[in-house]
Formats: sequence, C-alpha cells, structure tokens
Amino acid sequence: MNHDSLTAALNASKNWIKHFNRGDVDYCISAYTPNAFLEAKSLGEYSGRKMIDNFWRPFVLSGATDLNYSNIWLKLIDENTVHLGADWSMNVGRGVITLEKWVKTESGTWKLLLDHFEIQQQFDD
Repeated sequence: MNHDSLTAALNASKNWIKHFNRGDVDYCISAYTPNAFLEAKSLGEYSGRKMIDNFWRPFVLSGATDLNYSNIWLKLIDENTVHLGADWSMNVGRGVITLEKWVKTESGTWKLLLDHFEIQQQFDD
C-alpha cells in the first residue's frame, strides 16, 4: 500500500480547507483540475473550473468559513488516485463529502478531479 499517496492527498485536502477558511477562493479553484466536476447535491452540478468558481466564489464571499472535516476515510485507488470522504461542518451548515477524487498531476501536484457532497443541514442566521 502506498501510504505516501494517501498522505499527500490528505494533505492537499487539508490545504484546500485551510485556504477555504481564509477566504482564498482563487487558491481553492486552482486546486481543481481544469476538467473537474463538482456535484453539490440539491444545489446543482458544475463542470470545469469556471463553473466551479461560479459556485464557490459567492458562497465563500458571503461569509462561509470554519470548514472542518471529521470521520475522514481514504481509499487508495492507485499511486496517482485517492478517494476521500468525510462529514463536514462549517458556520453555515453541515453535511457529508461522499467523494473527493484526488489525482496526482504530471507535475506531482494533487488536484481535485471529482467533488461530490451533500448539505444535510443549513443553519439559520
């Protein structure tokens, strides 16, 4: 089992969360592959960085923060592909990550190819 790939993908995910909580949308969008696909269950499907940016930017700029993952699971698909799932919570709601598919690019950087999550509860102001 290649623990290096698991660790690298988990670190890439943690880094995404850190930048999300800082409000750094540009970094978060750059963490997706150009052909990435995001499904926010009940909110819609977004294909490619431009559409994913159109989803995340207004959400983050509206004040969403304090993102935290718990009950994280990882599955090594191969040395260049790791699946991640988790429960998530933030200041505006909570839910579940059903699948983050992290892939290692030719440059050695880990990027999100698939991002599927569900919102289970939205908190009122």
